[in-house]
Amino acid sequence: MARESRGAAAHLFGDLLALARRSWVRQMAAGLREAGHPGYVRSDAAVMRLLARGGPISIGGLGAALGVTRQAARKVAAGLEQRGYARVERNRDDARRLDVTLTESGVAYARLVTQTLHRLDAELAARVEPVDLAAAKDVLRAVLAREGEGGQDGPNRPGAQSAAT
Repeated sequence: MARESRGAAAHLFGDLLALARRSWVRQMAAGLREAGHPGYVRSDAAVMRLLARGGPISIGGLGAALGVTRQAARKVAAGLEQRGYARVERNRDDARRLDVTLTESGVAYARLVTQTLHRLDAELAARVEPVDLAAAKDVLRAVLAREGEGGQDGPNRPGAQSAAT
């Protein structure tokens, strides 16, 4: 109750969640900009880590992992390609399939994205009691599980964990 008296009571949970997400994205962008990589977009954290783990991945697979349409996945891939982080090429075995692969620059960027995420996590953990951080993660998982109860994509879909950042 004491925590709410600091002004948080003025916000609903969803408002705080949205504000926290926006702040996290700004912190990611600032960290990457300081490291020489301007132009961070929200999807970068999920996509770069996904591609670094198992690339190449098809446009359809990328869309499924991110929980977006093939068209949206194609736009994400095109953005990475324009920035020099990925190549989009026809699959050798199936010409209908487009595969996304990290470039050498993309591999370095993916590494930096992951390092920045870990740094932000560590900074947050240093400011919050471990029990409070664990409780916050439980609450966020409950929000994600609720989405899954309605038959929509939930936390168990491929890439959901990485898409959360």
